[in-house]
This record gives sequence, structure tokens and C-alpha cells, in this order.
Amino acid sequence: MNVIANPADFVASVLKLKLRFAVFDCDGTLWSGDAGEGFFDWELRRGMVSAETVRWARSRYAEYLAGKVSEDEMCGEMVTINRGLTEPELERAAQQYFDENMAGHIFPEVRQLVEQLHDAGCEVWAVSSTNEWVIRAAMKHFRIAESRILAASVQVEGDTITDRLVRVPSGEGKPRAIREVVRRDPDAAFGNSSWDADMLKMARHGFAVNPNPDLEKIARENGWPIYFPNGTGSRR
Repeated sequence: MNVIANPADFVASVLKLKLRFAVFDCDGTLWSGDAGEGFFDWELRRGMVSAETVRWARSRYAEYLAGKVSEDEMCGEMVTINRGLTEPELERAAQQYFDENMAGHIFPEVRQLVEQLHDAGCEVWAVSSTNEWVIRAAMKHFRIAESRILAASVQVEGDTITDRLVRVPSGEGKPRAIREVVRRDPDAAFGNSSWDADMLKMARHGFAVNPNPDLEKIARENGWPIYFPNGTGSRR
């Protein structure tokens, strides 16, 4: 099994493929931690939504942790709870949250890889089940344009957020979103969890970055390179 030992070898192993189109999962792949769940808790604690919505959302999240609510449902509801708020206020909040709480957890070598892929002319996309406002804020640290983000999203009327979902790219939803929007399969895909496995399988080259045990097992079965960023506690 190809477990890549150090950051320089990881970056070099990707760049030598001369990729033209690459897709990256975000939480756990570009940085440690889950920005989607983090922002969800952050906005509830700050009362950005009504007290009634806070109570409902806390109860719903407990049901999700107990396995009574699906991943897709929970990721979608983390977006739709913002109905009635304006998109500019969500964008400001998401930028504050990410810069204060997540930017320091970006994996430097993965950001370096993304930068070098840009410089080499590769088309780089971010694909995430986290809400699009947080992902937009995060991608400013990676020079990935909003037009190349596929994240959990809802329709917006004027500046007002609705509860009508557009997409939740999770599991099978990731390759579906890529094919619907980009209309071609990627040269390479990077992910950290079993929810990314379908996206990695659709690519010519799959990379398991900071994989959880489920994805590490899938990566070994598929012969995908495995890389644990510095500080993540490699299990090799």
C-alpha cells in the first residue's frame, strides 16, 4: 500500500500526474476539523436564528448523533435553518467564523499543493456538504473561485435565504453534483471520509488525505495513495 511518508513526497506525487482537473473535499481534507458542524454550533450559540429554531436544531442534531437522522438530512437542515436571514449577513458571519476558528487548522502542505496546481494550470474545485457560505469564506485561503464551489446550498431570493435546497453534495451526491455542473469526471479527487469514497472512485486518481478508518480501509482496497498531514497522527 502506498502510504506517503512526508509532505514533499505527497506534493510531488500529485504534481507529477500533470492534472488538468482536480476536486477536493474540504472538512478534514484541506483542514482538520468540521467547519460545517462548527459553524452550526457557533451560530446557534450567538442567536443568529430564533430561540425556537435553536431548540429544534439542538434536538435534531442529537437525533443525528443517535443515528436517527441521515447525513444528507442533517447537512441540508444546517443550511435551511437560516431561512429568512439575508445572504450578506451569513457571508459576514461565515467569514468571521472561519478566519477565527478554522484558518489556523489548514494543512500547510495541502494548501501548497492547491497553489501549485493553480500555477500549473489545473482547474481546481471544492466539493463539500458544508454550507456554501462557510466554504466560500474558506476558499479565499486557497484561491478557489466561488464559481468552482459545490457545497450545500439553498435558493436565495433577492438577498433572502429560503429553505429550498439546491444540493447537498455528500456521498453519492458528490459525483452527481460534479457531473451535473462540471460535466466531466476529474483527473484526481482528494477526500478524508467514507462520504468521499464515491467521488474518489469516479476520478482517475483517488487520494485519501487524513483518512478516517473507514476511508483508509476503502483506500487500501482500491490501491489509493494515503497521506496523513503533519500532526494528524498517522496510523501507518
